[in-house]
Amino acid sequence: MKDLKESCGVIGAANKSGDVASNIWLALLALQHRGQESNGIFTFDGDTFHQRKELGLVSALENFSRLAGRIGIGHVRYSTVGRPADKDTSKDLVAIDNFAQPFFVDFPKKGMALCHNGNLVNNIALSKILLSNGMFLSSQSDSEVILKTLVHEFMQTRDIETSVKNCMAKLEGAYSVTALTGEGEVIAFRDPNGFRPLCFGENENLTMVGSESVALNVNDIDKITDVKPGEMIITEDGKSWIKQIVPCERKAHCMFEYVYFSRPDSVLNGKDVYSIRINLGKNLAETYEIDADVIVPVPDTARPAAEGISRETGVYVAEGLIKNRYIGRTFIMPEQRTRDDSVNVKLNPVRSVLKDKKVVLVDDSIVRGTTSRKIVNLLKRAGAREVDVWITCPPIISPCFYGIDIATHGELIAANQKIPEIAKTIGADKLCYQTLPGLVDAIGFEPEELCLACLTGSYPTPLAQKIADEMKEKRLKERVRYWEMNP
Repeated sequence: MKDLKESCGVIGAANKSGDVASNIWLALLALQHRGQESNGIFTFDGDTFHQRKELGLVSALENFSRLAGRIGIGHVRYSTVGRPADKDTSKDLVAIDNFAQPFFVDFPKKGMALCHNGNLVNNIALSKILLSNGMFLSSQSDSEVILKTLVHEFMQTRDIETSVKNCMAKLEGAYSVTALTGEGEVIAFRDPNGFRPLCFGENENLTMVGSESVALNVNDIDKITDVKPGEMIITEDGKSWIKQIVPCERKAHCMFEYVYFSRPDSVLNGKDVYSIRINLGKNLAETYEIDADVIVPVPDTARPAAEGISRETGVYVAEGLIKNRYIGRTFIMPEQRTRDDSVNVKLNPVRSVLKDKKVVLVDDSIVRGTTSRKIVNLLKRAGAREVDVWITCPPIISPCFYGIDIATHGELIAANQKIPEIAKTIGADKLCYQTLPGLVDAIGFEPEELCLACLTGSYPTPLAQKIADEMKEKRLKERVRYWEMNP
């Protein structure tokens, strides 16, 4: 457990008419795709904090009787390094408290709980500074580092706005934060680059901030706006105010949120994810000639792209792969062995769709190549005559420093092989990647408004660029995150 780090989904909420825990629970259910290893809810009833943190899925939490209070925050996590908790550690309350979010301190502001989505590039340096200032760290989580940095700043300034501003000046990386205080405040803020999504909305009774719009939709909130990069929101006594704390000098919205990570029914930074994925398919169809009997998407994220290809080419789409709904998302499982084993039971081929057919298999990305190889083999064993693989994302050649589970150059197949070699490795008869212009066009932002670092090796923040450049030529014997290595 000691090596776990997280990048996940967050919620903050205030309910004018009753306890808020059930609203947070619904929102976390809608964000379950963002993390399946742990979940947590903190509420405040005006006098006392109440909490529930567990390993596993949100659905396991159904009794809200001890989560009293009209304000609260919530979190789901996937770990980007280390191993998942085993059967024994899942019963270890200390381990759960140290690594499941939100994190909590009993001062200042009569107590503060905090959780975040993203990843700090300078986590080690900040940890050393906090320790030198006498701050205790119970874990290696960058979420705790954000909380303790905010606490340290508040102890100096006694003003939450100034403290958040000073905190932002020290943090490099991605962070969408929700926090809860013993003075009755729900606080949210987003990093000045806007790497990870964060949205805000309210209805007659409920005010909510969350990682994706779907989390608000399930709570009957339809009027939703984005928390802008560098903005802060405070909700107190049923009222909210929004302020630009730090200027946004350069937006860097993560392209992978649109390609894979977010739900297709979400709207991120004003962009409809489903429509973007349709356009990703259309742009592929405009780039490559198709020679196929059927288009088969890898469920679930590739379905809209397959539809887009079909609209452009006239080749019909069929469900050639059926997903076991009780198996989690392969990409966000933390151990390679777990990923490998899960593929075998996650998907099953429909032989009547595939037998003797030329198939275009559509998927969102190829990271390590392990999953793609197994799926292509699955289709061919089911009788497919040929399998061409179309990928909606360009080749991933560089690690992510901002919260997606891509740690080193060595694990990226496209960083080490050319496209024909990758096709051979995964067993594809032909491999067609999305072009970088095709990706940018489909998303609808200017290239400089997106983080494309994992596709180009050019990073929006200076320390990430420095570390990537220094580590690119090194061949590490074990999988570690570059930014967690001591200089």
